[in-house]
Amino acid sequence: MSDGSGAGDGSGAGEPLPVQRAVALGTAKLMPDLDRDGGWLLTLDGTPQSYVDLADPTHLEFEYVQRIAHLVDTGFPAGEAVDALHLGGGALTLPRYLAATRPGSRQRVAEIDGPLMDLVGEVLPWPDGIAVQVGDAREALAQAGEATYDLVVADVFRGSRTPGHLTSVEFLRHAAAALRPGGRYAANLADGPPLAFAKAQAATVREVFEYSCLVAEPGVLRGRRYGNVMLLGSDRPLPEAELARKVAGDPFPARMVGDEELARFVRGARPVTDAEAQDSPPPPAGAFSVG
Repeated sequence: MSDGSGAGDGSGAGEPLPVQRAVALGTAKLMPDLDRDGGWLLTLDGTPQSYVDLADPTHLEFEYVQRIAHLVDTGFPAGEAVDALHLGGGALTLPRYLAATRPGSRQRVAEIDGPLMDLVGEVLPWPDGIAVQVGDAREALAQAGEATYDLVVADVFRGSRTPGHLTSVEFLRHAAAALRPGGRYAANLADGPPLAFAKAQAATVREVFEYSCLVAEPGVLRGRRYGNVMLLGSDRPLPEAELARKVAGDPFPARMVGDEELARFVRGARPVTDAEAQDSPPPPAGAFSVG
């Protein structure tokens, strides 16, 4: 139940109001963006999870979501429908983007927090073509048929940390099996100095996929601060040059690291197996929290 701070998407009289509700993994809050009609921010226990623009699903507020969109847009012909599996739901920002830019796409979302999905569906209903499955991301991936998807996106955070069972070679082999030839895998992770987790994850992706690259802001890559790291993998060459141009031109420019530079980045790091997998490191105090 709502705590009385407001409900609905504000389509009636007056301004939209924040909605706060206890969900399976904590306290979710949906806050309207007062500076952008149709914009909503989802937080979980104060940590930003998703930003959705109901009026314009192609508006991607979070930089890491923009980077995943670049991967799709450089990897598949413009407007072409794709079959996508999203591990981690949040407010379904990327599925909404694909539904808007690639009509006819068939998309499945695996999200462990059923009450959160109920809240999002109530306040921010999603379009047709997006099927939500409540359950563990790895179980959903293991159940996916072989060569079923063009795109697998792993964006799973329990609070502010990625669960360890979604970071191993065994997990990534499930992802590789679920992809069609030429399909793309993308993972959003977060790490800070000394980037031990990011380096081990990059080594893990390199172990499973023939082609891989990493995208992050320069300050994160230099180990100066905590931030998002995107890892990409495929059985076919990735559009590295085009992707590098895209991420360099973003409002918050990022760097693409591939080939020999990525090999140097992961030097000394070993691929992670189930036996040694751990949750991603916690962020420093106040890194992502909002009021």
